[in-house]
Amino acid sequence: MPSLLRLVTAIVFLLAAKAAVAGETCSKVFYRGDAYTVCRFDPAVSNIRLYENGPAGKPYGSFQALEDDLASKGFTLRFAMNGGMYEEGLSPVGLYVEGGLQLKALNTHGGWGNFHLLPNGVFYIEEGRAGVMESRAFAASRTKPSYATQSGPMLVIDGKLHPSFLVDSTSLKVRNGVGVMASGIAVFAISDGPVRFHDFATLFRDLLDCRNALFLDGSISSLFLPEWQRRDSAFPIGPIIAVVEPARDAALDTAPVGEGLR
Repeated sequence: MPSLLRLVTAIVFLLAAKAAVAGETCSKVFYRGDAYTVCRFDPAVSNIRLYENGPAGKPYGSFQALEDDLASKGFTLRFAMNGGMYEEGLSPVGLYVEGGLQLKALNTHGGWGNFHLLPNGVFYIEEGRAGVMESRAFAASRTKPSYATQSGPMLVIDGKLHPSFLVDSTSLKVRNGVGVMASGIAVFAISDGPVRFHDFATLFRDLLDCRNALFLDGSISSLFLPEWQRRDSAFPIGPIIAVVEPARDAALDTAPVGEGLR
């Protein structure tokens, strides 16, 4: 890595650390000429959850529907992002676990599209820690997550970029993804504009310190960040990754972690 890039990287992480102390979890990041919104959450502290269906048994389909449902139960939706690829009816394409219940099995079949651009992978929450793992490795690990979503392709696999990514690719799309930093912090990123897979993956590997990172989707990529007055709603969405907190007037013990938030 060139010395200038090393210096810029050090400055970015120093600023991010100061922001975290100040209570800020999201920041604007500029990398290789592109802008990204990057949000970091400690899974040991933050309630990172996955949501698919609402009270009527049908997919929420939007951040607004999820926010309204959580508010009716005394909870605040602090952050949300579309959480993996979905079928026509908004159901997950691959593995989906919510509240410890597996609602869709792991999908390791080949096929057309980004999901099947193997290797794909799984983002999961297990006992207060987050992980991103290649799908077949996940199956072999016998991990029993509280929450999990499968998507693809993997962006970074054990410190290496996905072998199909091209430095000069002409495929430019708004993209979002998730990785886990060496510190164990879950980090979510969404590009402000169209970017290549290669550039998006290097953001996670070289700037965000993620040995493993997973692509969540492109084009329909959406973010809910009320602190920034951002509530994307242009597209229907399937699984939703969310960070949830008790509302100010709700007691912390009204819903233990993993209960009452589903």
